[in-house]
Amino acid sequence: MPLDNRPTILWIGDAVKHNPAVYKRLESQFRIIRPEEEQRQRPEFLEALRSKTWGEFDAVLRPFWVTGGEMGRWDSELVPLLPQSCKIFASAGAGYDWADVDVLAEHGIVYCNGAQASSEAVADMAIFHILSVFRNLTWSHLAARSGDTEKWLDAHANATMTAHNPRGHILGIIGLGNIGYTIAQKAFAAFGMKIHYFDLVRKSRQQEEAIDATYVDNLETLLGAADCILLATPFGGKKIIDAESLAMFKQGSRFVNIARGTLVSEDALVEALKSGHLFAAGLDVFGDEPNIHPELREMRNVTLTCHNAGGAIETNYGFERLAMENVEAMLLHGKSLTPVNAHLIKM
Repeated sequence: MPLDNRPTILWIGDAVKHNPAVYKRLESQFRIIRPEEEQRQRPEFLEALRSKTWGEFDAVLRPFWVTGGEMGRWDSELVPLLPQSCKIFASAGAGYDWADVDVLAEHGIVYCNGAQASSEAVADMAIFHILSVFRNLTWSHLAARSGDTEKWLDAHANATMTAHNPRGHILGIIGLGNIGYTIAQKAFAAFGMKIHYFDLVRKSRQQEEAIDATYVDNLETLLGAADCILLATPFGGKKIIDAESLAMFKQGSRFVNIARGTLVSEDALVEALKSGHLFAAGLDVFGDEPNIHPELREMRNVTLTCHNAGGAIETNYGFERLAMENVEAMLLHGKSLTPVNAHLIKM
């Protein structure tokens, strides 16, 4: 096939790092265009699309979650400027809050993310946070690092008085997709936790039986029953955890968020923690990253990590490979591997 007739990929972000063999295969089958860094800034990116600087292309590929997002949100201003030939946008990362998947679907573009590649790493971090909020690990950790004898003795003697084993407690998961289910598997197998979950799509009976999971058909019931609520759902445009929903939490329960900080009202979370209605929280994500609510930073019953839940090197390998393979599958076989919005596209 003449080179000029090969399908074209618009590659945004860094060059391939981890999967050279997959890239070599991709390069042999498709024409790959990489915009200059300055062309990826939003005004320049929009203008390049308007003027068809890159011509007609068939796919957009973003293999890394830390680069390639300079143009900002893919919304109703940006998406209509994409050529009609564009069939797929494949990106690294587990969420899709930076891309309006509904608008992409309106233009016949499948959006694929890399959640499948990060499930193991995110689940491990979730287990760390779950253990921390049950066992007062931040209190102990901060005291040990302080170099203060009194703080060490205080934590040694008193942190245990309100610490609990997770075993037998109810873990209420909001969102039982790939990541949520992997967390549930680990919490059930390692800790013997009771898994309750709320999701718009119920798992099969076989999947539920494998982790002895209980499906709850409304969020209020889940919040009132769980000893620890874990948020594992993508951002859908509004907060799920606010003052009203926090009031529904079981008295003295715990909260873990490895999803998106924009799903949570941090002011309301602070008040629930200060009042004692919520015993502890474990947070990997925040509403105004990299800025963390100042009161959350000072609380010894709050465990904080720097949006590192998916941050294992295996995840980076998987993100890059899956993004490339999604594009390859769509352009060669007409069906992507991990579509997010395929069900929204009208044929």
